[in-house]
Amino acid sequence: MSRASQPPQDLAAERGVLGGILIHGDEVLAQVADQLKPGDLYDRRHGFIYEAMLALYERNQPVDEITLTSRLADEGRLEAVGGPAYLAELADIMLAPAHVEHYAAQVREKAEARAFIAAAYKGIELVQKANGDLSEVLEQAEAGIFAANKRGSAGGPAPLGQGLKALLEEMGTRKKPGIPTGFPSLDRLTLGLHPGDLAVVAGRPGMGKSAFAVQVARNIAADGMPVVVFSLEMSREQLQQRLLAGEAGVAFQKIRAQQLYGEHWSLITKAAEVLHALPLLIDDSPALSVLQIRSRARRVAAKGRLGLVVVDYLQLARAPKAKEAKREEEVAEVSRSLKALAKELHCPVMALSQLNRKVEERSDKDKRPRLSDLRESGAIEQDADLIAFIYRPGVYTKDKSDQSAEIIVEKQRNGPTDTAHLLFEGPYVRFTEGSHG
Repeated sequence: MSRASQPPQDLAAERGVLGGILIHGDEVLAQVADQLKPGDLYDRRHGFIYEAMLALYERNQPVDEITLTSRLADEGRLEAVGGPAYLAELADIMLAPAHVEHYAAQVREKAEARAFIAAAYKGIELVQKANGDLSEVLEQAEAGIFAANKRGSAGGPAPLGQGLKALLEEMGTRKKPGIPTGFPSLDRLTLGLHPGDLAVVAGRPGMGKSAFAVQVARNIAADGMPVVVFSLEMSREQLQQRLLAGEAGVAFQKIRAQQLYGEHWSLITKAAEVLHALPLLIDDSPALSVLQIRSRARRVAAKGRLGLVVVDYLQLARAPKAKEAKREEEVAEVSRSLKALAKELHCPVMALSQLNRKVEERSDKDKRPRLSDLRESGAIEQDADLIAFIYRPGVYTKDKSDQSAEIIVEKQRNGPTDTAHLLFEGPYVRFTEGSHG
C-alpha cells in the first residue's frame, strides 16, 4: 500500500510519546492522559503499551520500563508488543516533557483525521444499505461526521480562575444573565432563559402551550437572536396566523375564516412586515426524529449563535429504535437528547410537554398541575433545568371573561419556584402582562 493510501498516522510521534513517558513517568503521563486514548495510537502495539501505562498510573504505581514489562507480561501482551527489546528501544528516546506534549497533540490530530474518514465511510455504507427513505440515514451520517469533527474539542477540568475575569466584567455591565422571554413577571422569577438549559413548558390541551412558546420565540427573535421552532403538531400556516393575530390585534378566527375588512388589512399588513423581518425559522416537518431535530438545529447554529430552539411538542419527537423501545424509554431518550442539544449549541431549548389526565380526575377544585402530572415524567423531570406549567382557571370554569393565566415554575435548578401572573387574550391567542383581578 502506498503512503498516500494509508490512513493518517505519525508512528514517530507515537514512539516519542511512549518513550517520553518511560523516561519522565507520571510527570508527563499526567499531562497527556486526558488528551490521548489507547485507540488514538495507530500502531496496535503502541495502543497496548499506552493502555498498560494508564493502568499503572490509575493504580498509583510507577510507570517505568520494569513495571511496564511486568504489566504487559501479566496481560499476556508482552511478546505482542515486541518484547522487552522494543520497550528498551522506546526508553532510549530522549525527549523533554514539553516535546512529549507536542507529539501527543500530533498523535491526537492524526486520530481525529482517521475518525473523520471512518465516519465518512460509515455514512457511505449506511446510504448503500438503506432501503427506501434516506432522510434518517443521511441525518445519522451527518451526526457521525459532526461527532468526529467535535472529537478534539471535548472539555476537561480547568482552573477555577479560568474565565473568572470575563465573568466579573459581564457582571459589571449589569446585563441580565439570561435571555429575556418578553414577559417581565416571568423574567423576574427566572432571570430569563439560560444557554445550555432545557426548559419544559407543560399544560393540558387548550391552556395555550404553543401560543406561549411561539410568543417567547417571537420576542427573542425581535431582540435580534435567531430562533428555530420545530412544530411537530401545527403547520407553518397555523403558526403564522396565530402570530399575525397577536401582532396585529385582529381576532384569530377572523384571520382563519378570512373575514377581514377595512382596517383589518392595514393592521395585518403592518404586522406581516414586522414578522417577516424577524430571524424566526419554522420547521413543520411531521414525525421528526430527535436525531433530525438536533441535526437541523446544528445546521442553523453553524450560521450564528441561536437564541432559542423550540420543540412543540416533546412526546411527538421520535427516538432512535422507537419500535423496539417502551414509550417511557422513548420519551426519556428524546428528553436526554434535547438537554444534550442545549449544551452542545449553548442555547436554551424549550420543549413543550403534555400532561396526563390525573389533573382532570382530581376531586378538589384546584386543577393546578404538579410534577407528577407530567406524562412519562421521570426522565423529563430529571433532565429539565426548568419546568413551568401553564394554568388558566377560565378553561375549567368556562368563564370566557376570565383572562387570568398562571405560569407556575414548579422546578428551577438554579432559582426559586413561584408563579408568574399573566393575562391570556383568547381572541388574539396571546399572553400579555397586565393587571390581574
